[in-house]
This record gives sequence, structure tokens and C-alpha cells, in this order.
Amino acid sequence: MAFVIKVNGNSHSVDVDGDTPLLWVLRDVLGMTGTKFGCGAALCGACTVHVDGVATRSCVTPIDSVGSSEITTIEAIGATAAGAKIQKAWLDLEVVQCGYCQSGQIMSASALLASNSHPTDADIDEAMSGNICRCGTYLRIRDAIKQAAQSSGQGG
Repeated sequence: MAFVIKVNGNSHSVDVDGDTPLLWVLRDVLGMTGTKFGCGAALCGACTVHVDGVATRSCVTPIDSVGSSEITTIEAIGATAAGAKIQKAWLDLEVVQCGYCQSGQIMSASALLASNSHPTDADIDEAMSGNICRCGTYLRIRDAIKQAAQSSGQGG
């Protein structure tokens, strides 16, 4: 079946079954490999993308549920204000260790910052709770989100 989906501002026609997970459409059909496969059960967060600005686990999101929603992936998150601040903070604080989970971490953190420019520790815990980092960079992730939030108050 053919679906037209909007990813990172561009429309794409994809010919897949309706129950095909968005993750596999992005990776296998569109060749966008920044979004990672982790668990396949929405438990680890590696596959996180934004669907209309909401952090969404693409491994369990069937393509037929996307409709006309705007999908944003790690490839384009830096073009958003929140995404650019998060990515800068990630680099400034050297958050990444192995890097596998980081696209999902950045996507969840960007969604948080876009909806809450000054999150508390509890807000950060809630937003990031579904993202697992096997390297244990959680403290650096928290610090990076706080740094990005501080830069939000300074206009850049």
C-alpha cells in the first residue's frame, strides 16, 4: 500500500504494509539511519523521533497511524531551536560515550525543551525515563539539558 509521509519537511511516497513500523520505513525505505533500532518494544528509546513535536517510539508506531503528521528525525532536529541548543550542550559537555542511544536521547531532550524551556529535575526525569544509556551517561545528559535550558533564557 502506498503512503505519503512528511519527514523533516519533505513528502515521501512509500509502498509498505500499513503495519510496518515507522522505524523501518525511515531506515530501510528512506535510508535515514540516524534513528536506531534498540529493543523493538518501545522500552529503550533508541528509536525516538518526533511526531508533530511529540517524542514517539518509532519501533512501535505503524506507518498507517502517521497520517499527515510531521515527522522529525535526528537528521533535522538541529534545525529547530530546542534541538540546536541540545546538540550544542551535548557537544560542550561531551555527553556521548559509545553513542548508540544518543539520537534517541537528543530527540527526547529536544521535545522536553521545546515544550518546557526551564525543566526541573523531576521534569527531566519524567521526559528521559524511557531512554536507556548502557554506558551510564545519565548525569552528563541531565547537565546538558540544564545547560541548554539556561541558554534558552539568554536568547541563544
